[in-house]
Amino acid sequence: MSFDPVKTALLTIDLQNDFLHPEGAYGRAGQSAEAIAALPGRIRPVRDALRTAGGTYISAQFTLVPGPAGEPLIAPHLKVLRPFLDKGDFAPGAFGHDLVDELKDADYTIEKVAYSAFYQTRLEYVMRAVGIEHLIVGGIVTNGGVASTLRDAHLRNIETTMLTDGCAAFRQDVHDATLLSLGTVTHQHSCAEVLELLQ
Repeated sequence: MSFDPVKTALLTIDLQNDFLHPEGAYGRAGQSAEAIAALPGRIRPVRDALRTAGGTYISAQFTLVPGPAGEPLIAPHLKVLRPFLDKGDFAPGAFGHDLVDELKDADYTIEKVAYSAFYQTRLEYVMRAVGIEHLIVGGIVTNGGVASTLRDAHLRNIETTMLTDGCAAFRQDVHDATLLSLGTVTHQHSCAEVLELLQ
C-alpha cells in the first residue's frame, strides 16, 4: 500500500470524553474497556506523523441532539442498549461531547448522529474541499462506528486504511471478528506499520 500524505486524513470515530473520560456518560455508568482507553495514546503518534507529512486530522463525534428542555433525541434501540444516557450527554458544546484532551485539536470536527461518519454529515464536503482521497480510520467501536464508516467509504470508492490496533470494541472477540469481516473492504495495518509508511 502507498498513499500521498497530503491527500490523506486520519479520521477518528467517537474518541470523546463521554465515551472515555471517567466523568463522562460511559465512565459514570461503569462502561469502559482497557482496549478503548488505550486508543488516544496509540493513535496520537500517527496523527502527529501524518500532520508533519502534510496530512489532515478529522474527528467524527457522536452527537445527541438536544430537544425541548434539553431532552436528547435518542434512537429507540439506543435507549434500550444505553438506558443511562441523559440530558447533557453527547450534547454539542458540552464537556462530554468534546474530543479527548490527548488528541486535541482536530483540524475538522464532524458531528454525527448515527454509526457512520458519512451518514447525514458534512464529511464528504470537507474531504472534497481539502482534497482528501484516502482515509486512515481508527476509534470506537470496531463493530459499530468504525465498521459502518469503512463500509460507507467503500461504497463511495474512497480508499481507506483501518488501524487494526487503533480501534477497539468492548469485547476482543467482537473486535477480531470485525477485522476478519472487513478484510475485503479496507487495507488493514497496525499503527506502527502506518507510522513506518509515513516516516
